[in-house]
Amino acid sequence: MFKTRAVAFFNVRALPCDSVANVLTRQSGGAVRLDFCAVALALTFVSTGTIAQAYPVRPIRIVTAPVGAGNDFMARIIAQGLTASLGQQLVVDNRPAGILGELVAKAPADGYTLLAVGSVLWLTPFLQDNVAYDPVKDFSPIAVTSKSVNLLVVHPALAANSVKDLIAIAKTKPGQFNYATGGTGSSNHLAGELFKSMAGVNLVRIPYKGAGPAVNDLLSGQVQIMFPTTASALQHVKSGRLRTLGVTSLKPTVLAPGLPTVAESGLPGYESIVIYGLFAPAKTPPAIVKRLNAELVPFLKSEATTERLLNAGVEPVASTPDELATTMASEMSRLGKLIKEARIRAQ
Repeated sequence: MFKTRAVAFFNVRALPCDSVANVLTRQSGGAVRLDFCAVALALTFVSTGTIAQAYPVRPIRIVTAPVGAGNDFMARIIAQGLTASLGQQLVVDNRPAGILGELVAKAPADGYTLLAVGSVLWLTPFLQDNVAYDPVKDFSPIAVTSKSVNLLVVHPALAANSVKDLIAIAKTKPGQFNYATGGTGSSNHLAGELFKSMAGVNLVRIPYKGAGPAVNDLLSGQVQIMFPTTASALQHVKSGRLRTLGVTSLKPTVLAPGLPTVAESGLPGYESIVIYGLFAPAKTPPAIVKRLNAELVPFLKSEATTERLLNAGVEPVASTPDELATTMASEMSRLGKLIKEARIRAQ
């Protein structure tokens, strides 16, 4: 009888170990006294070690955005690398972007459902109401996997050859220049709003259904300014159809060799990048998070993976879980304030 009850109490995680020890002592009538905390600690150590050694024993699902997006690309890269190193198949599960966070937040915290997603995970709560997850409380960070940057580009007809030129011209003609963006809250949209805020200029936003149509209108001169990704605009810069004034990363990037940053070209402190991360549901055992990070980091840093990512316009990062958590907190503070002050709301 005592043995059966003891097992039951081991499963009640909410009770402090001292309280459970007292209950067990009363149950035994004083005949048996257990150093319950020591036993619990030993069992936890054995359990954690066992989890790390046994995991994974079945396929792992990586939930991500629809096929073709940057999140999908990173998810497939990760799936390929971890399938080889973990010895279990990682399957990419493409879902509508709007349900990714909620879906994974509610999944079992056993390491068999992961989320490959970008900055939208922690920025969405600032863009819309009633988001069904908390980006901090509902997820266990695994790693910043990669990042991408945008370019500040202008149509050649605009007489601005530097960031300083653009700011000066825009201040003399407030509201007379426009900038193209994709969807509300997209990287090119937030990059433009951050530029307006920090430079103190009035540029008119012209929204498009996607970055592709926006770039096309920029090329034709229908709009004058844009903050597209390197992948979508660098070829047009090289051909002379667009003029770039700088990259949106705080430091020069290998994604756009030789180009100055916006920060060093006239707007100190300016930075707008897209960050991609890998997450598990909250309360996933730390041993599993550690294992996934330990397998992912060397894969992302390998020469073959680095080359593949750079060719796609993405720079590998391969951080620790704590670094991803810190990055999220910083971005939420900085860009959350921008979104609120600019009154940006998702459609």
